[in-house]
Amino acid sequence: MDSGATWHDDSAMTVPEVRAPAEADRLIGPLREAGGDSLRAILLFGSQLVRATPDDHSAWDVVLVVDSYKAFHRQLVSGGHHRRPAWLLSLLAGVLPPNITAFDPGDDGPLAKCAIVSREHFRRALGPRAPDHFLKGRMVQKVAVLWARDGAARAEVEEALAGARRGVLSWVAPYLEGDFDAADLARRMLEVSYGGELRPESGDRVAQVYGAQDAFLRGALEDVLARAEEAGEVTPTGQGRFRVAREPGRWERWRVSLYFARSKARATARWLKHVVTFNDWLTYIQRKVERRLGTEVEITPWERRLPLLLLWPKVVRVLRLRRASSPSGDDE
Repeated sequence: MDSGATWHDDSAMTVPEVRAPAEADRLIGPLREAGGDSLRAILLFGSQLVRATPDDHSAWDVVLVVDSYKAFHRQLVSGGHHRRPAWLLSLLAGVLPPNITAFDPGDDGPLAKCAIVSREHFRRALGPRAPDHFLKGRMVQKVAVLWARDGAARAEVEEALAGARRGVLSWVAPYLEGDFDAADLARRMLEVSYGGELRPESGDRVAQVYGAQDAFLRGALEDVLARAEEAGEVTPTGQGRFRVAREPGRWERWRVSLYFARSKARATARWLKHVVTFNDWLTYIQRKVERRLGTEVEITPWERRLPLLLLWPKVVRVLRLRRASSPSGDDE
């Protein structure tokens, strides 16, 4: 299995090595066959990688980096892996990327939830001018490169991942108070990321996610802080702790606030795409809500026929339950 990954760049940034569970091997072959020649890289992230309370119904979260949406979706549909027409999936891929879909490899292999994104959109989503936080908030965490087509594709992906982590302070700094170390920065990073989306997660989810990958996050962000110190962006206060060298001003706080407001709006609008791009999306969301909040959610036949019209009362109820389960009483 080619699943080990150590992120690097020409500044010798060192990040703990990431290895995927052996079961993830069973996804590589089927995904390569389903994606065809357009597939550049397969990245694994999420609860199955970090072991943050997954269960038998938890899908394996993967990002598929592709050369061409058209070629990839044509191959996906011709292989019987999606019931929608390839032209429609390709058209939607350019609107609020990435496309999200379920992939069943068969032969009792693990179900994958796939984010399909072109190499250009992947670089932009992880860069300093990302249109929203959807991919960046996930890719700054623990990620394994399950497979890459060649050395150039691997290097390109790894540099994008490293660049996303180097930019963490640009959007977390307005939410930091006093001095902090790498662990404090990691926890605040997760709180801000989760607060930037409407997610069916319980209030203790951030603590679970941090606890499952604390060694990786601390190692990665220690490098980030070391680079930030060299650049004069943070000032050491002793014993591995730092303070931002310059308190974010009103303009910077407004910019970051606007970024997350735009991100939340785009993530919510992306739900409309999921109805088309995600096979059996409603059952997947139902199971996720039940798993995360520990409450049963019943969906009536009429709600399944007209989910976008009739499900809103249940959406509001789920969000209220999520807010009530948060120790601080808010979304962060």
